[in-house]
Amino acid sequence: MNEWLSKLQFYLEFPFVQYALVVGTLIALCSSLLGVTLVLKRFSYIGDGLSHVAFGAAAIATIFQLTDNIIIVMPVTILTAVLLLAKGQNTNIKGDAAIAMLSVGSLAIGYLLLNLFSNSANLSGDVCSTLFGSTSILTLSENEVKICIVISGLVVFTFILFYNKIFAVTFDENFAKATGIKAERYNFLIAIVIAVIIVLSMNLVGSLLISALIIFPALSSMRIIRNFKGVVICSGIISVLCAFVGMIVSILISTPVGSTIVVADIVVFILSCASSKFFRNGG
Repeated sequence: MNEWLSKLQFYLEFPFVQYALVVGTLIALCSSLLGVTLVLKRFSYIGDGLSHVAFGAAAIATIFQLTDNIIIVMPVTILTAVLLLAKGQNTNIKGDAAIAMLSVGSLAIGYLLLNLFSNSANLSGDVCSTLFGSTSILTLSENEVKICIVISGLVVFTFILFYNKIFAVTFDENFAKATGIKAERYNFLIAIVIAVIIVLSMNLVGSLLISALIIFPALSSMRIIRNFKGVVICSGIISVLCAFVGMIVSILISTPVGSTIVVADIVVFILSCASSKFFRNGG
């Protein structure tokens, strides 16, 4: 135990580890906030679909050799999210089918484009890192950390500011419209926030694992808490703790960052299910 503590203390002295922990916990917090809304609106899989769209956009940015792929990835992901959440239910192709089509199509097109046009000497490694997360979370610059802090702060502020409206749209969109709430406007807002969260999360857990970061904390908290505000708060706590523990374990035993965080989320979900069943049966 002392050896692990000494090793942890040694790593925590490095700025890049401190940056990773700050960014990782902020991304986890942001991911958990809208996870509850997506689960209740039955859009749990939108994170998976949008992450694949982001992968396709990142592939295009790679082909054009852009040093900052967020220039392409962010607007493309936001536009797709808006079309799915704000407009998806009013089209001939409903939300679940549209997400499935975009998910598979974007993944296939992105990988095809990388194979056809990429000049990378390690294409398989680059694709694997993008899909399952990479060590880029441990190579963040101070400016990148500041940008992440600002964007995360805006996400949290937006959620708190429009909490009541998001709550109303989440539970009963028709009733919200009847009370004068412009539901389409807040679906638009939710779509933008989700897209921003997914783009931020790609460096942490990879495009294939983003759904877990968004959904697992929400599902875990729903097994424990029965009111919306409590679920959101509990989801945030679980997500931050799992991200922090996952990154620490990853640093100590050299496991993939994203996968380790997701495993931590899975463990908490299993424990929450077990505890829920225990208390339901009267202990």
